[in-house]
Amino acid sequence: MNGPANSDTPGIPEEYGDQVLDARRARWTSSGTGVLLALAGLAASALRLSGSAPTLVPAAYGVGAAVCALAAVLGSRGRTRRALWLLIAGVMVMALGDQFD
Repeated sequence: MNGPANSDTPGIPEEYGDQVLDARRARWTSSGTGVLLALAGLAASALRLSGSAPTLVPAAYGVGAAVCALAAVLGSRGRTRRALWLLIAGVMVMALGDQFD
């Protein structure tokens, strides 16, 4: 009934082992991408805040970074589809803010 166990995932049948590894990889990817984009947004916000850009520009970068950080949290909890859409929305907010510069 359980079938042979996969050596990478003990206690899980081999037919489900690949799905488990794919899900784990998706969680790590969405979490890592969210953290990376959040850090990039915070860095861009800090650079724009120190310059002569309008106030809306660093605020947009900060909001986009916060959305990407939320996506990283959701991705780590297994909500990878929602995390993907939040990453897209966060980058779009940052890009929109950059248009006001």
